[in-house]
Amino acid sequence: QLQLVESGGGLVQAGGSLRLSCVASGRTFSSGTMGWFRQAPGKEREFVAAAAAYSSSFYSTDYADSVKGRFTISRDNARNTVTLQMNNLKPEDTAVYYCAAANGYYRGGDSNVYNYWGQGTQVTVSH
Repeated sequence: QLQLVESGGGLVQAGGSLRLSCVASGRTFSSGTMGWFRQAPGKEREFVAAAAAYSSSFYSTDYADSVKGRFTISRDNARNTVTLQMNNLKPEDTAVYYCAAANGYYRGGDSNVYNYWGQGTQVTVSH
């Protein structure tokens, strides 16, 4: 069983930056896909970014259009971590951010392929 724990959320002003981290424990997770999703109050959960490993060292990345050019996902298989660097944050980025992991190589933002989910971390961007 894989456990995911997110950290790094908080309150930031518009235009600022935050870095979210997700640590996987329970077993080594050097393959598969790791992603970030978010859910704002009253809205459905939406895809943010994903990193799909196609070797032990390389991975493909996908981003939602709303975060392209502002957010960067990266993963460190040696540390079983995935991070989300968020720059130029906007109030509409306010949400609970969830880390997720899937046991296969997946592109795109289909949440149904993910097998494991973290508890989430709150990101609030003020005007």
